Amino acid sequence: MTSIPKTPSRYRSRSDAKTPLTPSIISAFNSISISPQKRSHPADLSNPFITKSRQASPVKRATGGGTAVSDSFQRQAGGGVIRKGGIETRLDVVSRDYLPPTSQPRPELKRSRSTPATRERTQSTSDNRDRFITTREADDVAATLELMSLNPKTVSPGHTARLAAATGVPLNRRVLAYHEAPPASSSDSTLSQQRELARPLYGRPGELPSSTSSTTNKSRRIPPQPERVLDAPGMVDDFYLNLVSWSIQNIVAVALAESTYVWRADTGVVSHLGEAPEGTYVSSVDFSNDGAYLGVGLGTGEVELWDVEAGQKLRTMGGHQGQIAVLSWNAHILSSGCGDGSIWHHDVRVPRHKVMELLGHTGEVCGLKWRADGELLASGGNDNVVNIWDGRVGDVTEGARGQAKWTKRNHTAAVKAIAWCPWQSSLLASGGGTNDATVHVWNSGTGARLHSLKTPSQVTSIIWSPHKKEILTTHGYPTNAIMVHAYPSLERIAEIRDAHDSRVLYTAVGPAGDVVCTGAGDENLKFWRIWEGVGAKKKKEGKERSSSTTRSGILSIR
Repeated sequence: MTSIPKTPSRYRSRSDAKTPLTPSIISAFNSISISPQKRSHPADLSNPFITKSRQASPVKRATGGGTAVSDSFQRQAGGGVIRKGGIETRLDVVSRDYLPPTSQPRPELKRSRSTPATRERTQSTSDNRDRFITTREADDVAATLELMSLNPKTVSPGHTARLAAATGVPLNRRVLAYHEAPPASSSDSTLSQQRELARPLYGRPGELPSSTSSTTNKSRRIPPQPERVLDAPGMVDDFYLNLVSWSIQNIVAVALAESTYVWRADTGVVSHLGEAPEGTYVSSVDFSNDGAYLGVGLGTGEVELWDVEAGQKLRTMGGHQGQIAVLSWNAHILSSGCGDGSIWHHDVRVPRHKVMELLGHTGEVCGLKWRADGELLASGGNDNVVNIWDGRVGDVTEGARGQAKWTKRNHTAAVKAIAWCPWQSSLLASGGGTNDATVHVWNSGTGARLHSLKTPSQVTSIIWSPHKKEILTTHGYPTNAIMVHAYPSLERIAEIRDAHDSRVLYTAVGPAGDVVCTGAGDENLKFWRIWEGVGAKKKKEGKERSSSTTRSGILSIR
């Protein structure tokens, strides 16, 4: 029987895959053995497409046979390469891809500061992760600190010693280290020393370093000690009150609690003028322009009128609803500032004394001063406001009200210090309290602010020199000082620091314009010679001062 040539199996269709077995095929199967390592096809001489010199092409092996294939083997086979030739029973799996050799290093990726680092850069610098922020374990940090010692084992001891000697740094010792606090001062802690230590806590710009003596320039000499001291027991320490006045007749009036006293400077005689009604106190005093009468304000809102020479009370003018903290005279008009913010003009000649009411403050009126010509009235209050009023009352009906000509709100604290300039009537000076501590100079004609001066502490009073272009200011905590400034430069000419043991609250200038009286809560009245009198000789004045110094003793008012 003649054999029909067969088409190779890879070119046959699936329907022709099954062919009948011939004797030659059976004999060929009998002569070979099947092993899992290697398969081969016998040569079929009757098939012209198969020769002995050429092996048959590999046939895909079915996985559904008897040889079990694991999942790991399938994964490896999927990524491997099968060699050309016959059917391979062992697969050479390639685990790494081919990488061509690089002749130059890969350039580093350049990026801006705002761009975050790439993953590759982060991994490459993982070994240096503690370069800026420590992320190592505690043992690694301790080992690193150990290597930072000034005397490691790898360094020569002699070299380390020479290096330490050259730099002056001792071995195994820190450059910066904490030490014990210095020992406390062995001196006695008196009141003045405690105040000196606490003074920087309350100091302001412009305050001098020391506060135990007076400071003057070369052209002025002001005695640091007062000429006379009067003991004033019972003087109230209240910033808003005005308890001292000095008349043109050289008489000083002072209010001590509920009593009013007058001291005659020419003779040194002290007399008790009167007592306040029961349940009240004296809150302000002020002499009339001729010095014959004394106005006394009470805490209950009444204003008393006293004849100084006779020592008698002439009348009591009521109507206010609060304490009378300040009084000011202009001829027969006595003006009073009340705690409710109102200002009344009292005509002391008529039974119905109230002739006008001024409303311009929302806080207590604590500063009030008539100009010498009586055309303007200045007021300051606890509402930080300065008002300038038209003083021409004229023929008005009872209960008439006036409006302020100028209103100034530059201060940031209560305005008690108010003073008109005696040699230039248009100038008005005002000073603020603790939170302000500033002196402003105003032009009453235009309302303009001409000058400003920042002081070390609260301004309690202002006095213009009658004969010099100078301004005197008194102050409270922390300096308790008397300061003299030149005008218009406002340069500090002299300062008497710690003039009193407490705030210098009350001031008055003598009729000659040379001596200033100050009162404070330390219950003392002190007289300071600040300026020289007109026409007085310096030598004669020096002899008079030496004969009336405070070394002779302290007088008492009561």
